[in-house]
Amino acid sequence: MIRRQTNDKIPNFHQRSSLWREITTFKKLKQIHASMIVNGFNTSRFNLRELIYVSALVIPSGISYAHQVFDQITKPDLFMWNTILRGSAQSPNPSKTILLFTRMEKRDIPPDRYTFPFVLKACTKLSWANVGCVVHGKIMKHGFEQNTFAKNTLIYFHANVGDIDIASALFDSSAAKQVVAWSALTAGYAKRGDLGMARKVFDEMPEKDLISWNVMITGYAKRGEMKSARGLFNQVPKRDIVTWNAMIAGYVNSGLHTQALEMFEEMKSFGEQPDEVTMLSLVTACTDSGDLDVGEKIHRSVLDLGGGELSILLGNALIDMYAKCGNIDKAFKIFNSMKEKVVTTWNSIIGGLAFHGHSDDAINIFNEMCRLKLKPNDISFVGVLVACSHAGRVEEGRGYFRLMREKYKIEPNVRHYGCMVDLLGRAGLLQEAFEFVDKMEMKPNAIIWRTLLGACRIHNNVELGRRANEQLLKLRWGESGDYVLLSNIYASQGEWVGAQRLRKVMDDKGVRKEAASSLVDADEETLMHFLFDSKSRINVNKKPGLIS
Repeated sequence: MIRRQTNDKIPNFHQRSSLWREITTFKKLKQIHASMIVNGFNTSRFNLRELIYVSALVIPSGISYAHQVFDQITKPDLFMWNTILRGSAQSPNPSKTILLFTRMEKRDIPPDRYTFPFVLKACTKLSWANVGCVVHGKIMKHGFEQNTFAKNTLIYFHANVGDIDIASALFDSSAAKQVVAWSALTAGYAKRGDLGMARKVFDEMPEKDLISWNVMITGYAKRGEMKSARGLFNQVPKRDIVTWNAMIAGYVNSGLHTQALEMFEEMKSFGEQPDEVTMLSLVTACTDSGDLDVGEKIHRSVLDLGGGELSILLGNALIDMYAKCGNIDKAFKIFNSMKEKVVTTWNSIIGGLAFHGHSDDAINIFNEMCRLKLKPNDISFVGVLVACSHAGRVEEGRGYFRLMREKYKIEPNVRHYGCMVDLLGRAGLLQEAFEFVDKMEMKPNAIIWRTLLGACRIHNNVELGRRANEQLLKLRWGESGDYVLLSNIYASQGEWVGAQRLRKVMDDKGVRKEAASSLVDADEETLMHFLFDSKSRINVNKKPGLIS
């Protein structure tokens, strides 16, 4: 948010004609572009400038088209260079800004005071400290270091990814008169996690802009210090959507889902319209809390926001929410309603179906994805392997594991290995499962050994269960459930001496049995680990243990 405002502070003396002000869609832009080609593309400098400006800065996601147009221009002037640099710096791929600047230098196009802030903005977004320092040197070489815009951007760059001491040194008496410079320094300390210094600079600011308020609120929210964040939120003279989103996201990340939803209601009562960021945070809150009723209300709000259309991000989030909350039919309905789908969309529905036991559907959707020439990624294969495990389709699971490596050149990670161990273990192929672990190209973690131990419990294999337990205790010795599983294996085979000996080991090590998990719960938690990332949370209903 700060980088955007830093850029917007650069004066823009460009005034478009009424014709170009009306161009707000790709269709109209292409029509004008076609007309220019018919009438001699490079003949009107004014129209060339307008074409670059509108495609790079006005049309949403138009930067790729702007690059194509720019490459057709015989001799771009400095305004065109600065415009394409600015658009590139603001784009999802700011590295092109550096390449364009390099081309500009090779063509001996002299930069002006507006050129370097765009290049530095790209370096900041990319966290390219070394490149940014080279750009700093070029700013000094061209005599722009004392220029207000260049200096403020330098402060922001060094405060965020460069040298904080240099940022402080640049913050001299002239910079101290600029609220943008104060905000840049505040943001830099906050991004580095030094909220103490950020707050000190913030408190010393002679004039606070909204950006500086948002920086501090966001900084506290990201650290989970919601009391401090709320204190500043209550003091800020004027709020924008960024202010509200920072608070809502902070509550969600802190697990305070009720407060996040209350903040949303408060936001609406103040007449502030939510955006996609707001709704993504709220959907995440419903996903984490497992509150399906509230999730359905948020779903309706999402549809109202987009006029009935779902963006890819929100569609994926809703699929994930409904799947994790147990309503797989609604997740599937959303998937089918989405006009545009990407790999993550397919992954969300495959994973949701697999976890809820709809293995055939999950496998069919994975195969359909491949048929449509959409390249699966590592997460896709986790989903289909879990589906094979739930369905007991061992041969297919082996086939998908080979397909991942041989056709798609995806090296398996610990989650793929874990899925294969679970697949073999569930099918009773314990010896093969242990041999598979022995041949792994990485060290098996506790989740894999716990999966093997659980499989040994299901199939009453004392010998292999003892081996899995030994390996597991090398990685973690204080988990009572690991001892309980092996104790139950002994008990199932009538080896009461072994069970009693294990209980004594627990007593000697001070391991206390938690009133908690059954084997079913353990399997669910393991599968959740494989299916979803470590930030995902789920409420698991605990059942009485197998031993008391």
